[in-house]
Amino acid sequence: MTSLASTSTTNIQPIRPSALSAKLAMALLLAALADWLFYGQRIGLSLAVFATAIACASLLANHATLNLRRAATGGAFVALGLAPVVEQLNMLSFLILIAALLIALLLATNPETTGLANRARALRSFVLSGFLRFFPEALQVLNWSAFTRGIALWLLPMILSTVFVALFAAANPVIEQWVSLLNPKLVLEYVSVWRVLFWTSMLALVWPFIHVRWQSKKAAVAAATDAAEPEPRAPVVPAELLGPSTILRSLILFNLLFAAQSILDGIYLWGHAALPDNLTYAAYAHRGAYPLIATALIAAAFVLVAMRPGGPAEKSRVIRPLVYLWVGQNVLLVASSIRRLDLYVDIYMLTYWRIAAFIWMGLVALGLILIVARIVLDRSNQWLIGANLIALTIALYGCSLVNFDALIADYNVAHSREVSGKGVQIDIDYLLTLGPQAVPAIDKALALRPAAREGCLVPRRDRLVEQQRQDLAWRSWSFRNWRLQRRLDNQAKAQAGGLTRSRRVSWRIAFSSSTTKAISARSSASPSGRPAWT
Repeated sequence: MTSLASTSTTNIQPIRPSALSAKLAMALLLAALADWLFYGQRIGLSLAVFATAIACASLLANHATLNLRRAATGGAFVALGLAPVVEQLNMLSFLILIAALLIALLLATNPETTGLANRARALRSFVLSGFLRFFPEALQVLNWSAFTRGIALWLLPMILSTVFVALFAAANPVIEQWVSLLNPKLVLEYVSVWRVLFWTSMLALVWPFIHVRWQSKKAAVAAATDAAEPEPRAPVVPAELLGPSTILRSLILFNLLFAAQSILDGIYLWGHAALPDNLTYAAYAHRGAYPLIATALIAAAFVLVAMRPGGPAEKSRVIRPLVYLWVGQNVLLVASSIRRLDLYVDIYMLTYWRIAAFIWMGLVALGLILIVARIVLDRSNQWLIGANLIALTIALYGCSLVNFDALIADYNVAHSREVSGKGVQIDIDYLLTLGPQAVPAIDKALALRPAAREGCLVPRRDRLVEQQRQDLAWRSWSFRNWRLQRRLDNQAKAQAGGLTRSRRVSWRIAFSSSTTKAISARSSASPSGRPAWT
């Protein structure tokens, strides 16, 4: 192949920083080319140009170990893969091009792999892991001296702190106003977040073709036998990134950030202090629920990694209290999220998704508590996973026994503006989508809003009743449907009894009126003014 070259076929060979730096520069040039060809542009012939550039870059990056015969074969595959893209770019031609590049790369750079099954396994391993190698391998370009080690100690804390600040800004309008004072738009005018993500994706995409590595047990054994004194391989991820010093710095920053968020929630959410202008409690409550849950999940993942069994930070007397404090703040954060969602439901009523959010938040809070229990009891992650699975199973089993249709419908009617004087009006259209179990609540809603009986609402309600009656057949019978039918029958009997009593009262009133008129007529007919029978 004239475009893809051979390189080491194992993952145990040392990587020279100078060669790796040159490959990194080449990957950056390809990412810049992809930006010019693709970003904000329609894709067509540009894809063929970019594929050709990747092939040529692979040739330049690995020319020292080029096998001309196998490279020529791979080049033929690349040419065949480019032809459909030049003819017309569509999903099929795109997939053909990707397959051609991968097959050419395999033929040119992995001569030890023979047989269809072995080649398929090699390509599978390349696709699953090859595009994730850029960032850990690019870190090897750095010389981990005292200066770079200091950067590594603060790298993870600062990155995660930035993520938490962004989530807090999305959840809390007050923090958003504070962040806006820094005027990050000035930076975003020159650096687009989407463009940064695009460059990151392109670097991850082209790196496996520039720095080709195949896993091969045979080559690994040969290299270990031939090398008398193999050079030590630089760690892909330095120990400083997850060492006790980094974890300690992270926990200090995280506790300070979470304390600021908890204090603001205590002032505005629990203390009901006056919010800034143009901000309602409903908006404050709705914005914060889901970003804060995402924050708690990221925090839980960090704690699991930092306090892994046998890790350097697990037995630290300084780190453990900070972990407990931070997990406690996360539990408080989840409680604030539940409170926010509760306030929002009070105004905008209950739905299936909001019930699911309540359950999910409760499980997240329980999971955080179980993490602390694992650390305190010195249990394994397998125990933690099992405990969470048990909690999830209990929650799902309990949900299977709850009549959520009736629960949502009854809650929305009871907390509507027509009943409670606050919130929103009854959304009868939404109640009708809940199915037959919502019929009793629908009847209450129609009684509260007589104008809603006009139109198609009543026929839709009757169709639900008919559906309920059909569900009582023995093949589709359920205890929940039987209870609903019993409730509807009792309601119908009560209405019929009330109608009968009203008819009796009306008849008695009419009879009394007619009797009074007859007596008056006879009295007026008597000469003495007395009744005729006296």
